[in-house]
Amino acid sequence: MDLNIDRNAAEPMVRQLVAQLMAWLKRQGIRPGARMPSIRQLAEENGVSRACVIKAYDQLVASGVLESRHGSGFFVAPQVSRAKAPEAGEEEGAWALFEPESARLKLGCGWLPDAWRDDTDLGQAIRQVVRSDNHALFNYSTPLGSVDLRQHIQKRLDLIDIHVDLPQILTTQGASHGLDLLVRTLLKPGDLVLVESPGYYNLFNLLRLHGVRTLAVARGTQGPDIEHLERLLAQHKPTCFFLNSMYQNPTGTSLAPSVAYRLLQLATLHDFQLVEDDIYADFQNGVTSRLATLDGLDRVIYLASFSKTLSSSLRVGYVVAKPEIIQRLAEVKMVTGIGCSLLAENVVAALLANGAYRKLIQRLRQRLNKQMASTLRQLDQAHWEVFAEPTGGVFVWARPRHLDSARVQQIARQAQVQLSPGSSFMPAGEASDWLRLNVAFAQDVRAQRFFQQIEKASLGAG
Repeated sequence: MDLNIDRNAAEPMVRQLVAQLMAWLKRQGIRPGARMPSIRQLAEENGVSRACVIKAYDQLVASGVLESRHGSGFFVAPQVSRAKAPEAGEEEGAWALFEPESARLKLGCGWLPDAWRDDTDLGQAIRQVVRSDNHALFNYSTPLGSVDLRQHIQKRLDLIDIHVDLPQILTTQGASHGLDLLVRTLLKPGDLVLVESPGYYNLFNLLRLHGVRTLAVARGTQGPDIEHLERLLAQHKPTCFFLNSMYQNPTGTSLAPSVAYRLLQLATLHDFQLVEDDIYADFQNGVTSRLATLDGLDRVIYLASFSKTLSSSLRVGYVVAKPEIIQRLAEVKMVTGIGCSLLAENVVAALLANGAYRKLIQRLRQRLNKQMASTLRQLDQAHWEVFAEPTGGVFVWARPRHLDSARVQQIARQAQVQLSPGSSFMPAGEASDWLRLNVAFAQDVRAQRFFQQIEKASLGAG
């Protein structure tokens, strides 16, 4: 089997192998159960290492295209007819951003560059916890989470005028875990909830997984479109509304006070719960309108995380709500996962206690502010349309004025840039030419090359 492998391409060898094998299976119409070439044969015929072939075969097994039979090799799986080979020029969804093999710049990702992280303070905190608390190495955390960490969270919430008692705070394995617990606990298949459009793609997938129906509320520059929301509420009775209050993902917009107050009025009038995802809370610049601050956690459930600021690998988040809701969440948390990592919780608590986390946040805010200003200025010069100018955070929601999505994706690939297409952030996957841009990566040489090529192509098209 002679595959078309380009050794000079920027695309990793393993990824090329996977794509070429998928295309070959489709082109040849290979029947289910057919035996694949051996690892040695495929490696020798295509001049690649056996390790590359093993990784490619493993990925195809994981995706259900092949199956591995111990001692016999690899075979075409029965469901291969349902697998789809990637077409040239096809837009990549949000999940492609998590592909570790890609050499391209993830300009649309949702995290900070590794170089921005403070591994010194984090390493010291880990060593401190390991030396002083062997209990954290071998035992589960409590159902509600580490008391020490929750006390620090309580103090941090006081600073943004969210005043709660400890029984109102539950730790989670990041904000995504918190959302999962809320969906499992408060909703059942067939329930109807409101979500933002555009909004957080993983929330949409989570709701679909649990059989929950969604209604999309358009996100405007000052928050959810209230007129659109009122029209929906006149016809439907949702259980919850999931939304970002500040630096919304993906638009970067924040709630205006008038919108926040009206949301609370409508929640009371129509008897639904507001789930406020404040995952970018620690990037806050200036005054903002949080629903939990205005409501006192009557109609609002609040959740946040340290993963975006401290470490994506150190999964520590929290949910804040009425004590009775927290108790139900804790029960589901124990049933589905026993508990969170006490080691991770104690590491975060140590960083909060010694002031290292506060200093880290200050540095990140300053750096992001500069990056945001530079990115907005460059987009303006390159004739991009910007949905709104964020006052902070990491995201800009924008699109080139004179180019279609296919052309933009083509230029991105040539510049070794990986984008987050707008369709990923639409509840029903609708086509969209908007893009989520992460300003923390915008000064990378590959991003600069991409912006310059977009500007050049736009001038030619305009």
